[in-house]
Parts: sequence; structure tokens; C-alpha cells
Amino acid sequence: MKRKAPHAKKTAKYAKRVPHKLQLTISWGGYTEWIAKLEKLLREKPRTVRIEIIGSGEVPADAALLIRKALLKRSPRTRVIMKARSTLQNGSVMIWLLGDTRTIRDDAKIFFRRADLPDDAEVDPNADWKSYEPKYRDSFSEIDPDEGDHARVLQIINEFLPVKEFAGRLIGIAVLKQFGLVDNERTDNFLANAFGKSCETEQAVEFR
Repeated sequence: MKRKAPHAKKTAKYAKRVPHKLQLTISWGGYTEWIAKLEKLLREKPRTVRIEIIGSGEVPADAALLIRKALLKRSPRTRVIMKARSTLQNGSVMIWLLGDTRTIRDDAKIFFRRADLPDDAEVDPNADWKSYEPKYRDSFSEIDPDEGDHARVLQIINEFLPVKEFAGRLIGIAVLKQFGLVDNERTDNFLANAFGKSCETEQAVEFR
């Protein structure tokens, strides 16, 4: 069996210590390639991953849930830092909330709308299906499956913020601080320690 050279071991160990950076640029395109890069990076079990979210608009609910799935599979030793440079909407809000540490531009806001779903949109596994009489729906009132994903996104956001009270309203940094979701002073100290001496060697993987 071939033994790894001492310098190879040191290089691998150093690579885990170097903070990794992913830039999530919100666009109208797909996010499959970006998610694949995230999954590959997390498999390397880095100590720190910083994700910067930038751009107007929102990450579709389906893509946001796939990103969440990837983040939940990371090593317990991998710390994820979320940095929002723009106002966040819907799925983008959920992604940002999944960070171990979060920062957001001082004048940026977060926003999430209510899910447009009727009460009987999802099949109840405990219901009597034979006696169920579906309500009439025309082509304008048919259920949009994407709304089901959005409803799931709202359930996750609700673990951090009260969706019922805040949906459809702009939420600023002062409110986020009240809920303990951002703490600039503590975060800035952490970022300084984590990235201060490693900025030049930080590995960046961008999605455009």
C-alpha cells in the first residue's frame, strides 16, 4: 500500500481549515449546477463554508428545498455562514435562515408571501377517501403544485419567525435582531477570526 507523502497530508489538512466561499447569485436560470458544487464541497467536510446571497428576485421553492437537503447532510463539524447582500424573498429567506451564523446588509429586508392553497389541497392520509367529494375548480382556481413547495418553505421559516403574523410584510434588521437571528457585533468578531488571515487564499466557487 502506498503511503501519502507528509506534505500531501499537510495540504489536505490545510485545505479543510481554509474558509470556502460560494456565491449564490439569484437569477431566472436553474440552480442544478450550483447545488452540485455545494454538495461536492460539503463532501470534503470543510471547517467553514461562507455562502453569499446576492441579487433581486428569489430562489424557487423547489431549488431552495434541494439546497436545504444538501446543507442538512453536511458534517457536524462544518460551520455555514450566510451573508445576504440583497433583500431576500421567499425561498431565499429560508436558505439564509439555515446558516449557523447570518449577516445581512443593514438596509436590506426579508419578505415572504402567504401560500395560495385551499385547506383541502393535500390528501389527508387518515381521511375517508371514498366519501370525499372534490370541490369544483375552474382553470383559474386549480391547485399549483409549486405552491405546495412554497407552503413547505413557509413551514421551515416558521421555525425561526412567525409566518402567520409576518407574511406579506417587510422585515428589517431591527426585528431580526429581536428574534436573535443576527448579531452584528458577535458575527463580525467571528468573521474577523475566521477570514481575517485567509482572505487571499479563500477558495471561491461562483454560480452565474
